[in-house]
Amino acid sequence: MAQEHTVKAFDDDITRLRGLIAEMGGLAEVSLAESMDALVKGNDELVKAVIARDRRIDALEAEIDRLAVRIIALRAPMADDLREVIAALKIAGVIERIGDYAKNIAKASGKVENRKKFEPLTLIPAMAELAGSMVHDVLTAYAARDAAMAAEIIARDDKVDAFYDSIFRNLVSHMVENPATISSAAQLLFVARNIERIGDHATNVAEMVHYAATGSYLTDKEERAEG
Repeated sequence: MAQEHTVKAFDDDITRLRGLIAEMGGLAEVSLAESMDALVKGNDELVKAVIARDRRIDALEAEIDRLAVRIIALRAPMADDLREVIAALKIAGVIERIGDYAKNIAKASGKVENRKKFEPLTLIPAMAELAGSMVHDVLTAYAARDAAMAAEIIARDDKVDAFYDSIFRNLVSHMVENPATISSAAQLLFVARNIERIGDHATNVAEMVHYAATGSYLTDKEERAEG
């Protein structure tokens, strides 16, 4: 009976851990979407909402840290269970960074002038949508322990990088041709760079999901294949 109680208590803790990760990831997704709306529309209220939400994301990371440490201390998980807890700890840290990038984008949106003059503003939301879909899908892969889905998400990061390269070239050309817009164009470059980093972080989460599900890193398989 004591063993059953211990197992149930551990399962409850893991369910709680997964729920906190899902909540944290959902908030980061909303922040990215709203930061894009703030950028395109110049909406100061959305900027405030994203900044306020980041505090909730930070609080959830702290709660996940405390719960994970308690699980390790009280339950002494091993093998698959320990991988699960460690992955959750790392994933929470990455999602917190994604929230920070969304906040950076929201803050930068208030420094962009004459939005209609910038062609890259048609590309940046599309880039953010792709990065946002990576974040959404990697959280789905985490919830389902889907290693194959995690691998597919990692492959998508090349498209985000291609978007960034295209936007970078476009904005540099725009700055050369329109020196008066250099300050605003520099802010858009900063935004694009933050979105590119969100794609990188979604990739990092996907690698952790793959590890939690299989016990092996995708990079290990790639190195063996190359060898």
